[in-house]
Amino acid sequence: MADVIQLLPDSIANQIAAGEVIQRPASMVKELLENAIDAGSTSIKLIVKEAGKTLVQVIDNGCGMSETDARMCFERHATSKIRESKDLFAIRTMGFRGEALASIAAIAQVEMRTRRQIDELGTRIVMEGSELKTQEACQCVTGTNLSIKNLFYNVPVRRRFLKSNTVEMRHIMDEFQRVAIANPDIFFSLHHNNSEVFHLPAGNLRQRLVGIWGTNANKKLVPLSEETDVIKIYGFIGKPQFSKRTRGEQLFFVNHRFIKSGYLNHAVMAAYEDLLQKDTYPLYAIFIEMDPDRIDINVHPTKQEIKFDDERLVYNYLKVAIRHALGQNSITPMLDFDQEVGLSQPTLASSFGSRINQNKPSSNQGNSIGGSYNPNTPSETGGERDANNLKNWRKLYEGIEMFDDAESTSDSEGEDSTPDGAITIESKWSSASELDDAEKSFSTNQKAPYQIHSRFIVSHIKSGYMLIDQQAAHERILFEHYLFMLQDQQAPTQKELFPKSVTVSPIQAPILREILPQINLLGVDIQEKGAGEFVIHGMPADWRGTTDEQKLVETLLEQYQSNVDLDLGINEKIARSMARSGAIKKGQSLTIPEMKELIDQLFACETPFKSPFGRNCFITYDLDELDKSFSS
Repeated sequence: MADVIQLLPDSIANQIAAGEVIQRPASMVKELLENAIDAGSTSIKLIVKEAGKTLVQVIDNGCGMSETDARMCFERHATSKIRESKDLFAIRTMGFRGEALASIAAIAQVEMRTRRQIDELGTRIVMEGSELKTQEACQCVTGTNLSIKNLFYNVPVRRRFLKSNTVEMRHIMDEFQRVAIANPDIFFSLHHNNSEVFHLPAGNLRQRLVGIWGTNANKKLVPLSEETDVIKIYGFIGKPQFSKRTRGEQLFFVNHRFIKSGYLNHAVMAAYEDLLQKDTYPLYAIFIEMDPDRIDINVHPTKQEIKFDDERLVYNYLKVAIRHALGQNSITPMLDFDQEVGLSQPTLASSFGSRINQNKPSSNQGNSIGGSYNPNTPSETGGERDANNLKNWRKLYEGIEMFDDAESTSDSEGEDSTPDGAITIESKWSSASELDDAEKSFSTNQKAPYQIHSRFIVSHIKSGYMLIDQQAAHERILFEHYLFMLQDQQAPTQKELFPKSVTVSPIQAPILREILPQINLLGVDIQEKGAGEFVIHGMPADWRGTTDEQKLVETLLEQYQSNVDLDLGINEKIARSMARSGAIKKGQSLTIPEMKELIDQLFACETPFKSPFGRNCFITYDLDELDKSFSS
């Protein structure tokens, strides 16, 4: 039998290696930017077209390369960073494996111009599919200009797996901001389709974070600084009141290299214990510096995972450092009387029907029973605080007598009695076996619904009772309402007497720009002014939601970004975002008419079973099953 094992050609071997190193245009951006930093650059310019699918170009003013080095850098495992195995445990550069340029040249068309300061002429090299096409002398400035065109041109199956330009550009911006934040002393700029997205002058870390996250980020930052003989921890963490429901702005750097670590993130969350609302996450950019021989970065091809020789030590230092920073800035657990109390609270003054199809401000934006303690606001005098606390507690217990009366009235009624104002929720779903029995007991008159802990609504049905999640149900109602508006008609707009300006970060600006037509269909008249600034000229005519336009836009973008990776159309994504931000929240009291309206509108939905986020809107309980639970 003939021999069957043979060495692969270099071109095929490089394509296989590229599959691990270069997964999308953002992977190229990361490798090229890190090479520019290793070259000692003080100015780095990134140019991108069509989200990197057509062009990724990096121009730096670093040390440049000789003619021989310029050709050698495209060979596999050719590197200037290490010489022997022990160097792997003392790495202080970003790159070291010598795989990136070889991998890129295997799957794209590459042109490089480079010159050292001591040379009169530079070198121009053109590579296609690992094959050298051109090598010649040229005139160019000191540094390196590397252009990558038509990524995956010779591997079409890989190109088909790339996402939309919006998604790919978001990944590029993520990589760009990580490198730029890690090196605030270097000038960075990013251009996409001939428009400048970022212009970041050299400065300190706070200036760099504000330049990337937007001017509103400055008030959210708390400085972090601890140093011992073993480890140095510094950077910025976010104030608890500015936490978000998405994890976007959470960055770790070890020896100026961005890493991903669920273990370290757990330390951060443990330090914020009792300071954050449920399912929210703080922002942070945390730098850890250690002796390189105490860490191993050669763990993953992307170099974004590392191992510490003593993970527990790093965990504890980080946790203590964050608590110390929060304590130094007088950030303590917030006293919020709007949390669930398990008692009947005063009912809402406005009718539920007027807000069922509008966004509703969250409970901590206003109308707070007691408000919340904020260390950044002027402190009250002792007498004022005592008076306010007394008023808060009186409000907290308001309505208990009414609650007790209602209970006694209910107890005095017979089992078959039916109070006035019974609900009717018959719809095309009322005959479905999942919701009711064959006698259509759903559509018969029943006792009035009531709330449990201001979170769930109990509604009687003939076969037992139904427990409704008020937030999930309202999300379903709003989702279908907004989807209908986006698909079939435009909501009327009430013009503002004085237009309001809102600003977003350079990362969020292209996302908001993309979804503006759909937002306008919902009755929000918002137009771009330029440089990350947008102007709101009008709101929906029947709008009863928050009047804080900045908060509205931030919340909408936050929710939309959390849906970007889902395989949904843009209308569905926006409808989901608006539904999540506008739905009534847990802990919000409802009147009986409001609960009835919620139930009626839920079962008028096309799909009342699930919220748009997959949560059950209701659960039914059968009386026979309940009887069995109490039997011995």
